[in-house]
Amino acid sequence: MLDAMIVGKVIQRFREEKALSQEVLSGLADIGRTHLSAIERGTRKPTLETFFRICEALDMRPSILLAAIEDEIARNHPDKK
Repeated sequence: MLDAMIVGKVIQRFREEKALSQEVLSGLADIGRTHLSAIERGTRKPTLETFFRICEALDMRPSILLAAIEDEIARNHPDKK
């Protein structure tokens, strides 16, 4: 099962690496800041549409973000490789 906490943590890490606030990233992705905050906290999972919007706002390919999420899942849940 997809771990929403890990998804949010990875998105937050990329956002912070690009020195973007939640306000700026959510505006670029055309989603609400509270929605982005909930995704980063792991209380909501992004839809595929929202995932692609976030990737576009981060100026990165979805496959790169997904690979980072997969790597983090493997590190946190070695039994789910």
